[in-house]
Amino acid sequence: MSIDWQTTPAAIWRRHRNALRPVTTIDPVRLDQLLNVERQKEKLVANTERFLRGEPANNVLLWGARGTGKSSLIKAILNTYFEQGLRVVEVDRDDLLFLPEIVDDLRDLDYRFVIFSDDLSFERGEGTYKALKSVMEGSIESPPENIKVYATSNRRHLMPEYMKDNQAAQVVDGELHPGEAIEEQVSLSDRFGLWLSFYPFNQDEYLELVDALFPKVRDREELHKAAIRFALGKGGRSGRAAQHFYNTFSGQFEEN
Repeated sequence: MSIDWQTTPAAIWRRHRNALRPVTTIDPVRLDQLLNVERQKEKLVANTERFLRGEPANNVLLWGARGTGKSSLIKAILNTYFEQGLRVVEVDRDDLLFLPEIVDDLRDLDYRFVIFSDDLSFERGEGTYKALKSVMEGSIESPPENIKVYATSNRRHLMPEYMKDNQAAQVVDGELHPGEAIEEQVSLSDRFGLWLSFYPFNQDEYLELVDALFPKVRDREELHKAAIRFALGKGGRSGRAAQHFYNTFSGQFEEN
């Protein structure tokens, strides 16, 4: 299926079709709606603008606590820069082996593409990440200048880390040499030139997100008590928990 990239902001790779499926309805989240991630937002915006201007830019790994806005930030970037030629192609981790074929179809187009892989992680021994490596740094062919990879993950090194991996490290002539397992972990994540870390929200930050979702509620004390109880039931404070709280309780608090 041919995609009209002039009007299509994003596409998703579908393995059973062996093709990209156009996405015309994007989550409308905007950058100014994402709170308490100003540092991450600023750096991702700067990198994306460099990419759009054709200047040197980095592949980006957004890693850290779940529900803190990593994926939403990438969606907001697309909504902000669509008119400037930015497009997003989402590829699931299990479909990364198709990445070279996807890139072949995109590299000569007059748009700037972000390959987006959400919740990216690999188990020891998996080989699909090798296709990702080649796209980011090239093989015999240079990586395409109109494509960058933006990935989210709960793991900084994208792979599980075990104590025994550190025990394999050696000191030779006073210099630390990591074991092969650690080298493998770092060799993948190190290809992302920009790492953006996300940490769990404290209670004040969480309640700020709740307040933004309930701007007209009069009784803030009661709202906050309910929001804190909800977060405890969810097992943590996050932007996702705040959104789920809103989905559950919107309309149940008195508004101005």
